[in-house]
Amino acid sequence: MPKGSPERTAARKEEIINACEKLYQTMSFKDITLKEIGNETSFSRPTIYNYFQTKEEIFLALFEREYMRWNEELESILHDNEKLTKKQVAEKLATSIANRKQLLKLLAMNNYDMEANSRHELLISFKVAYGRSLKNVGKILTKFCPKKSEKEIRDIIYVFFPFMFGIYPYTSVTDKQQDAMKQANVDYVYQSVFEITNNCLLKLL
Repeated sequence: MPKGSPERTAARKEEIINACEKLYQTMSFKDITLKEIGNETSFSRPTIYNYFQTKEEIFLALFEREYMRWNEELESILHDNEKLTKKQVAEKLATSIANRKQLLKLLAMNNYDMEANSRHELLISFKVAYGRSLKNVGKILTKFCPKKSEKEIRDIIYVFFPFMFGIYPYTSVTDKQQDAMKQANVDYVYQSVFEITNNCLLKLL
């Protein structure tokens, strides 16, 4: 591909995002640097600045991709089913969330810093993917829960989406955290992503 072509730009961006994703599997957000990301790509670190100006912009792109992948699942639920009971809606949405653990991990981060340290056009692109998720969940609820009013559906969305920010910390607990809870005599029952999400949705619906 010719230098600077849309295809080359897209491929380079994807490689950078994939490098960030790989590091994020074993490292924390604060420990990942542009140098570390550059070491995982096939080109030099300064080249990254042709596509992303900050580490936060790369994470925002990863975040956007996760929403896009979730949207594909949401749209499959919407288009592949004629009718669903409330229980089935909860199960399918919970399953789609359980498939997106990286999205949940990103949601549990400090999104304010990520968004504040990204260029406006990249933030808009991210918000488009996020907004599409809001609309898709709304469409699913409207189609499969026809008795619910527009306000009831909006209220469910404005409870469920903030709820998603807390799923990862409650379901991905380290041995150290479990030991601390035990020594603090906190009687806590650990649940899977599916269980905690399904229970929430059943109550909301």
